[in-house]
Amino acid sequence: MSRRRFLLGGATLATGLLVADAAWLEPQAVRVDRLSLRLARMPAGRSLRLVQLSDLHLRECNDYFQGIAAQVNRLQPDLILLTGDYVDRNRNLDGVLEFLGQLRAAHGIVAVQGNWEYWARIEGDRLRRRFDRVGVRLLINQRHDLTLSGAPLSILGVDYPASGDQVAHMRRIANRKRINILLSHVPAFAHDLLGDGIALILCGHTHGGQVRLPFLPPLYLPRFSGPFVSGLYHTETTGLPLYVSRGLGTSTLPIRFMCPPEITLVELRGPEPT
Repeated sequence: MSRRRFLLGGATLATGLLVADAAWLEPQAVRVDRLSLRLARMPAGRSLRLVQLSDLHLRECNDYFQGIAAQVNRLQPDLILLTGDYVDRNRNLDGVLEFLGQLRAAHGIVAVQGNWEYWARIEGDRLRRRFDRVGVRLLINQRHDLTLSGAPLSILGVDYPASGDQVAHMRRIANRKRINILLSHVPAFAHDLLGDGIALILCGHTHGGQVRLPFLPPLYLPRFSGPFVSGLYHTETTGLPLYVSRGLGTSTLPIRFMCPPEITLVELRGPEPT
């Protein structure tokens, strides 16, 4: 074999492996990423386990999503939080409901909607009624109060696209005596309108860039992503922790590269006992 043919064969093999990784291996390689925060309002020595899921873009409730449900249930979350974009172009809401019906959390599931729910025209009360049937509470610029492990917890859900009026409303309905967690599909909005009464903001929307190359910024991010790609940030004005999930599905192209899908386990801890 000539050197030229050897190099060409090697390049062809490498390209094939990269395509296989991006189109098959990595989109299936779900990773559990952990975020741990210590909060003064949590009772000393207590903790909460929250699971965030985002950007399903579910085409069918196949083995991949059934495996995700099993992984989530093994984490034994106190609460599951969903941050939008459940459907894809085929608008398979029945498949989404089948998946959500397999999830188990001690204190239920709370959700907000994303841009794909609006594009599919299944948003608002129509989606709320369907979610209710599988035990998912959909928040549309609303607050949901719970008491978990002795902690007064409030989940606030701001609707897509998190306009200034919607965000200001979140500030008005937040109770500063409670632990306030804000769900927003998009990460880029007027965070300064929230004030400093929010303990954590959970978002999705970006897919983490979906296709990443070493040492380079994402090739593409959707509108309302801003500088937020994936992982933990702090807002510029008030320093609120803001976490962006890479999500579970894919959009436009069914590929991922250097950007695996994500289940987020959020652990909220109280002060150390004295």
